[in-house]
Amino acid sequence: MTHKIAVLPGDGIGPEITEQALRVLTALGLDIETETQPVGGAAYAAHGHPLPPATLELAKNSSAILFGAVGDWKYDSLARELRPEQAILGLRKALGLFANLRPAILYPQLANASSLKPEVVAGLDILIVRELTGDIYFGQPRGVRTVEEGPFKGERQGFDTMHYAESEVRRIAHIAFQAAQKRSRKLCSVDKANVLETSQFWRDTVIDVAKEYSDVQLTHMYIDNAAMQLVRAPKEFDVVVTGNLFGDILSDEAAMLTGSIGMLPSASLNASNQGLYEPSHGSAPDIAGQNIANPLATILSAAMLLRYSLGATAEAKKIESAVEAVLEQGLRTADIYEPGTTRVSTSEMGDAVLKALK
Repeated sequence: MTHKIAVLPGDGIGPEITEQALRVLTALGLDIETETQPVGGAAYAAHGHPLPPATLELAKNSSAILFGAVGDWKYDSLARELRPEQAILGLRKALGLFANLRPAILYPQLANASSLKPEVVAGLDILIVRELTGDIYFGQPRGVRTVEEGPFKGERQGFDTMHYAESEVRRIAHIAFQAAQKRSRKLCSVDKANVLETSQFWRDTVIDVAKEYSDVQLTHMYIDNAAMQLVRAPKEFDVVVTGNLFGDILSDEAAMLTGSIGMLPSASLNASNQGLYEPSHGSAPDIAGQNIANPLATILSAAMLLRYSLGATAEAKKIESAVEAVLEQGLRTADIYEPGTTRVSTSEMGDAVLKALK
């Protein structure tokens, strides 16, 4: 069976890092077909919209999406619905990509690159499961209005709505429990149930789903405490499940524990395991075109693409082993460079991974 992969490079360093991941993906000899379309700022420049119909149609008709990054300061003055970042939100909504999987793994070779002491983070291996299509990011109503009564009468007021339906919480909880069953059988659900009704509802629903997974130890933690514990004792976590807003924050925090956000891949899946695979970092327009960005997060995202959407677990492991091999060789891009290692460019890192694959 030929698998069609949509390649959406995006903005900034997106095209550079996506190119290296695509080189690795196509070197494995799998029966795949790729097609590229613009997205984000690049799509707005070409077609007047960050997610043009042709791009969306390609995404819908593909087995998986290899995504670079979107965003550029020059588009900040556009109306919100035309900004590059709206493309990723549009794809999540249109494809039903409700489950975001973000592993935070500290490779032994990068223990000194972490912002924390090596003894605190050595051996770190966390999986954050973030609900991706609900919560305050998509809740309605939202906007800016003039207050008609009360102490702020006559003032302009910004507002957003946080809510979750039971089915949304249940399906992400099942994903998290099943992931925990394949790991250490420990799941921590993060919320703010002491303040938010939505979070109390989240917690009650997760507890109910837990009845189907008696082999998994379920714990709960408030978001503020979870953020603190991630930097105090990160290895106490194994699988974390949380909502869209809190997951956004925690996954970026966890990224820095690994030495560089340039090392973290991610997968966003729907109910059919069709997925969008992207690095956890942004488009970094300040270094675009300089051939210095770290492509490893995107290359590892390609490995996740093989594992989750194509079912090619053996090939995924080959990529992950190749990445560890180049780190063992002491090769480093600028973001993870330290004295005694060899600094390489984006393309040189891609070359090294390809060589390790062979």
